[in-house]
Amino acid sequence: MRVALFIDGNNFYHGLRNIYGESKKLINFDFKRFSNILGQNSRVVVIFYYNARLDKIENTSKFISQERFFSKLRSIDNFNLILCRLLKRKIRGTNNYYYVLKEDDIHMAVDMVEGAFDNKFDIAIVVSGDGDFVPAVRAVQRRSKKVINAYFKKSSSINLQHHCDESIQLTKDLLDKCFL
Repeated sequence: MRVALFIDGNNFYHGLRNIYGESKKLINFDFKRFSNILGQNSRVVVIFYYNARLDKIENTSKFISQERFFSKLRSIDNFNLILCRLLKRKIRGTNNYYYVLKEDDIHMAVDMVEGAFDNKFDIAIVVSGDGDFVPAVRAVQRRSKKVINAYFKKSSSINLQHHCDESIQLTKDLLDKCFL
């Protein structure tokens, strides 16, 4: 069976932070091992990872660290780093800002559906807790593809889990096997 992984990078980063705090770094995470564990040793044909570049001016050291991480991802065979937009929004009535990641969900949903229609995989593993993916999951399943949801306990959508063929909780025990 051919497996494709679709990783919501922002959800993944925050899920790891909830479990490990600052004690583990994403750059030390082995995505190949992770995909093989989730794919139960089926043939992983592609991994998609969706995120956005941080604001270089706002925090140069975090930006540089993220660029090193992205460079590592680009070196992995069959790994697609999809960079989305990061918008800076002002909080009304203050001089403070917050950031919003845009287009990541749409890119991920389109890649899932296109891959299913182009018969690029037999199993899609959706690494996210976002219930907005349910329509894409249904479209993939209509192409006779199996969909597995890999989720963090603190950021999961019961609706997404319900609509997937299987669900895998990303526990500390599972994730510990993936750090170098």
